[in-house]
Amino acid sequence: MRTLVIFLLTALFSHSAVAQSDYNVCSQALELCPNVSVSVTNIGANKTVCPGCEDDFNFCFTANNTIWFTFTTNAIGGAVQLDFSNLVFQPGLEIGTALQATILSASIPCDAASYAAVGNCVSNGSAPFTLNAVLNPSTSYFVVVSGESPSPGITSPAECTFDLILSGAGVDRAASSISISASNTVICPNELVTASAGLSACPDSGTYQWFINDTLVAVTTGSIFQTSELSDGDVLTVQNNCYAQCPVTVTSSGIVMSVYSLSVNAGADINIQPGESVQLNGSSSSTTFVWSPAFGVSDTNSLTPFVSPEVTTVFALTATENGCTLQDQVVVSVASPLFIPNTFSPDNEGTNDTWEIQGINIYTDCFVKVFDRWGQEVFQSIGYSSSKEWDGTRNGNPLNEGVYFYIIELRDSDEQVFHGSITLVR
Repeated sequence: MRTLVIFLLTALFSHSAVAQSDYNVCSQALELCPNVSVSVTNIGANKTVCPGCEDDFNFCFTANNTIWFTFTTNAIGGAVQLDFSNLVFQPGLEIGTALQATILSASIPCDAASYAAVGNCVSNGSAPFTLNAVLNPSTSYFVVVSGESPSPGITSPAECTFDLILSGAGVDRAASSISISASNTVICPNELVTASAGLSACPDSGTYQWFINDTLVAVTTGSIFQTSELSDGDVLTVQNNCYAQCPVTVTSSGIVMSVYSLSVNAGADINIQPGESVQLNGSSSSTTFVWSPAFGVSDTNSLTPFVSPEVTTVFALTATENGCTLQDQVVVSVASPLFIPNTFSPDNEGTNDTWEIQGINIYTDCFVKVFDRWGQEVFQSIGYSSSKEWDGTRNGNPLNEGVYFYIIELRDSDEQVFHGSITLVR
């Protein structure tokens, strides 16, 4: 699989301007990345003058308005070169027109007493020039650049804007890359897909950023990503960052997902009254489908069967085609059939002697509780049939007239709960 590698190639040989104030001092030296050109300047730079300070040196030149850079060699080391080009000097009769530069090693960063010049030293760079050195592996070095020193007829050090690029075997790095694979690229709707990323030549890698159609959808610390939210034609890619210094962003080629076209719609939710029948309004692109649960459905293999549920029921329409299965649901809500009387008179006259709740018998797992006005429970029942109806007693002892309070939990799919009061009359 062809891999698209973003190895800072967009920056290769391009010019990015960096403000001079960022690297006027050694402690803020600008990091140079291999094969990336930067535009820099020493206009307005100064020098730190004190024994042992960063500008206290004398190689083939002495410090003037210095600017600082740093870079780190690769694990092999070897030849490096720094190319200075597009030199544009500030005009003026008494302003210098040459740059001075060299590469330094420093056992103590920015401590002039620990400096050693490596490679060549340029003291009169008025046109494009190059610094060369053969350097140790995995070592950080500094580059110091100064304006031409004052001399007869020159009262101010040179100030210049120029381009700088670092290259060579001592800093070159293997091209990092990232690849992507998927458990399956031809899938059913809502099928779970597992994607895996593989890195090559990518030290110091970071998190994995996963994209669908160039939109970031997930960030993982590991190389595995799972999703079931893919549509036909979606493109799945992954990227990561390599190298702690001069990081490189690598992006995989895209995997194009093919999602089988299968649709199913159970229709809009429906409200009915107890005892009513209603026609479901399903649709599907498949010719193979079934409704569930089957109980109370006139034809489970019809898209538009009639149903007459006694309680609120969720009906699922499942379609199957080409090895794919897709399901949608519709809720048929049955209005509560309960009639909860607010009074009864347990006087053994043969009528209204118990608290009869009409319609509750279909909720076989319901939970009924009654409390007195002080919150003491006087009655409870799981299920509420004619044999369990409250007769106004507690543990067989008649209760006083008055107002009592109830909680009825139907324990149905809608988790319906009823609260209210009931007056006991004798």
